[in-house]
Amino acid sequence: MTPFCLKDAPSPCYILEEEKLRRNLRLIQSVAQRSGAEIILAFKAFALWRTFPIFREYIAHTTASSPFEARLAYEEFGSKAHTYSPAYEEETFGDILACSSHVTFNSLSQYRRFYPAVKQWNRDHDAVSCGLRINPEYSEISTELYNPCAPGSRFGILAAQLPDTLPEGVEGFHCHNHCESSAEALAHTLEHIEAKFGRWLDQVKWLNLGGGHLMTREGYDVERLVSLLTDVRRRHPNLSVVLEPGSAFAWQTGPLVSRVVDVVENDGIKTAVLNVSFTCHMPDCLEMPYWPTVRGAETLEGPAAAGHERDADVYRLGGNSCLSGDYMGYWRFTAPLSVGDTVVFEDMIHYTTVKTTMFNGVAHPAIALLHTDGRLDVLRRFAYEDYRDRMC
Repeated sequence: MTPFCLKDAPSPCYILEEEKLRRNLRLIQSVAQRSGAEIILAFKAFALWRTFPIFREYIAHTTASSPFEARLAYEEFGSKAHTYSPAYEEETFGDILACSSHVTFNSLSQYRRFYPAVKQWNRDHDAVSCGLRINPEYSEISTELYNPCAPGSRFGILAAQLPDTLPEGVEGFHCHNHCESSAEALAHTLEHIEAKFGRWLDQVKWLNLGGGHLMTREGYDVERLVSLLTDVRRRHPNLSVVLEPGSAFAWQTGPLVSRVVDVVENDGIKTAVLNVSFTCHMPDCLEMPYWPTVRGAETLEGPAAAGHERDADVYRLGGNSCLSGDYMGYWRFTAPLSVGDTVVFEDMIHYTTVKTTMFNGVAHPAIALLHTDGRLDVLRRFAYEDYRDRMC
C-alpha cells in the first residue's frame, strides 16, 4: 500500500493516528489491570464518537459533565456515564439519571435538592450511585485558569463542611485537582485527601481521583502510579478507585494540518497567515499559553526569540480570524514560507475538537482517522450549513 502523504488530507484537518491511539490505550489498560483501578475516558478532552469502537476494546466506561455528554456515553459509547456537573437542573436531571451509573454532586445543597429524585429513580430502575465532589484545598496546577482548588473555588466540598456521618445515599467521593500532572503530584494529593477526608473514606464505596493524570507522557513514572493506586486499595479495601483522564488517551496521537494563505511583513516581522485559527481551533495555546510544536521548525519561545524576530527564516504564525491576538510566535523554519506551504501542528487531538468554535464563521477543520494500514478515513467535513445552523 502507498504510504500516507499529507497532501492526501483535506486542509485544514485534524488527523488522529490509530496506531498512536492504540499505543496509549494499551498503556492505560495495563495500568488499570495491574493496579486494580478503573480508568475511564473524559469527554471534556476527547469525544470523537466515531472512534469509540477502538476505545471499547480497552476500556468500559466514560465520564460526562453535562446532559449531552451523558447521552453520548449511553448512546454512542454503549455504557452509562460517571457523571459530574457543577450544577444540575430540574429540566434535564431525568436525562442525567437515565444515562448515568454514577452521579456526583458539587455541593451539599445540590445533593439535598436532587437526592429525592435519585431515590425515586432507583426504586424503578438500575440504581444510580451518588457521590460528592470533595476539595482537598491542594493543587500543583500553576495556571490559575485550570486550577479547581484555588481559594474561593466553586468546585467541591471542603472537609470542614461535611458532617461526621455522610448524608444518606452518599456512596463515593470525587476529587479533581490535576492538569497534565505527574505521579508525584498524585502522591501529594492522596496525602491531602487522607489527611482531610480520611475519616470518611471507610463510609464510601468508591473514590474517583478525576483527570489530569498524564500517564502516557514520555517520562511519566507509570510504576509509581501503579504503586500509588495499589496502596490506596490496600489501605481502603472497601474502595473502588477510578481515574478519568482525558489528555492521556489522546496525547501525541496526531496533528492539525494547515496551509499558508499569505505572508505579511510589518516592521521587519514576518507573519505566515494560515487557514486555521489559534482562537478557534487551538484555544489552549492562547489560554495556557503554550507554544505548540510545529513539524520541521524550531520553536523560539520567550528569551529564545530575543534578537531573532527579524531573521530571514523566522516567522510568527497567524490565524485567519479577525481577533487581533490570534497569532503566536516565533518559529524558525528550514526555508522561507510561501503561500500554499503546509504547516503541521503536532499533538492537536486532545482539547481541540471539543473546544473549537466557529467564531467569525471560520471554517472548522475536517477530522480524519489514519488507520494502521495507512488508509485515511475522513470522518467529518464541515460546511456552511454547520455554521448557519448554530445561529438562528
